[in-house]
Amino acid sequence: MKKFLFLLLTLFFLTPKYAQNTEANETNQENFSLEGALAMFKNSTSLEDFERAINEENNNVNNLDLNNDGATDYVTVEDFIDGSDHVIILSALVGNSEKQDIATLNIEKRGNEEAYLQIIGDDDLFDKNTIVEPYDVYEKTIEDKGPSILDIIPARVIVNVWSWPCIRFIYAPGYHLWVSPVRWSLYPRWWKPWRPMAHTLFITHIHKHRIHFHRTKTHIIRPHIKYLSRKKARASFVRTRKIQHNIREKRHRR
Repeated sequence: MKKFLFLLLTLFFLTPKYAQNTEANETNQENFSLEGALAMFKNSTSLEDFERAINEENNNVNNLDLNNDGATDYVTVEDFIDGSDHVIILSALVGNSEKQDIATLNIEKRGNEEAYLQIIGDDDLFDKNTIVEPYDVYEKTIEDKGPSILDIIPARVIVNVWSWPCIRFIYAPGYHLWVSPVRWSLYPRWWKPWRPMAHTLFITHIHKHRIHFHRTKTHIIRPHIKYLSRKKARASFVRTRKIQHNIREKRHRR
């Protein structure tokens, strides 16, 4: 009976409805799925594969059209190494000489076979401290009470991602730092931009990515000093749009 109740509670924990209710910091301007990016990273064997996966239309990760040209923006991947840690930077190409940082995938190695990661949305596109990480669910027992529906509950634990193929790839001997060769108007042959879908439709496609990833406001990865000194890629019109959006939100709340 306990196992059955645990399964019911776990399923409730993982439903899109529950995820939607707990993700209070999601805004209607999000058109890039951080959870989807992590799902693609988990299944990729290299950073080149990862870059291709997040730019494939059928994977429902990218719905960005930051420059409003009626077509999706190509997202590049660049690895930045700080000691044994990695910061993987995702940026959108929005003009001949302009890029916009979207998110950083922060990876910290804590042992010979131990690594953890979080993806953090850029403040120009996401609410501050929009952090997504992989998690697992295990059975937690409360022993100081008598038998009841409350003595077994699903609890979330942070995941060691050392077994992920892409993690093994970037920590393998002889790994060459990946910096995307793609530039504005010089795109790979396989990539065909598509017309972005309405945001209300896009969010119905990305719920599938949220099953094994959740949002948190807690940073578990130590700051990367060298990365923090890097100048961010920011398109001026994106920042202006975010400010205008925040003003409208404040007026709406009054």
